[in-house]
Amino acid sequence: MLGLIGKHLTIDMYGCIFKTLDDVDFVKETMLAAVKEGNMTLLNFTCHKFEPQGLTILALLAEGHMSVHTYPTMSYTAVDIFTIGEQSSPNQSIRVLKQSFKPEKIKTTNIKRGDVGSLSDMKPKIKLSTTPMRRVRDTSAKVFKFLSRSR
Repeated sequence: MLGLIGKHLTIDMYGCIFKTLDDVDFVKETMLAAVKEGNMTLLNFTCHKFEPQGLTILALLAEGHMSVHTYPTMSYTAVDIFTIGEQSSPNQSIRVLKQSFKPEKIKTTNIKRGDVGSLSDMKPKIKLSTTPMRRVRDTSAKVFKFLSRSR
C-alpha cells in the first residue's frame, strides 16, 4: 500500500448570517482561528472583496491551503481545506467555521487525494488495439501496389 498523500475537505454551508459573509475582518479572523485549531501553519494570506458583496480569501499553508468563498445574497459559504501530513487536523477547523458562520445546514465531503492503493494501480491501463494500425498498413500496401502497376 502506497498510502494517502493528502486530505481534501469541501464544506458547503447554507443559511449563514448575511452580514458576516461580507465582513473581511470577520472572515479573516475566522480563518486564522480555524488554521490554528487545525494545527496548521500559515505562510501567506490574500483576499478579494467583490462588489456589491462577496469575498474570496485564501490561506497558503505549509501543509496545503484553505479557501473561503462567500455569497452573502445566497447566505452560502464554500470552503476548501487541503492538507498533507498527519500533524494537521482539518476536521477541527470545521468546528470553528461552523461556530462563526452559524449555518442552518452543512455538507462536508472528504476526498482522499493521492490514494493510489498499490504500485500496480499506478500503471496506466491502456488497451491497445492493433487493428487500426493493421488497416493503415494494409491500405498503404494496396495503394503502393496500385501506383506501382500504373507505370
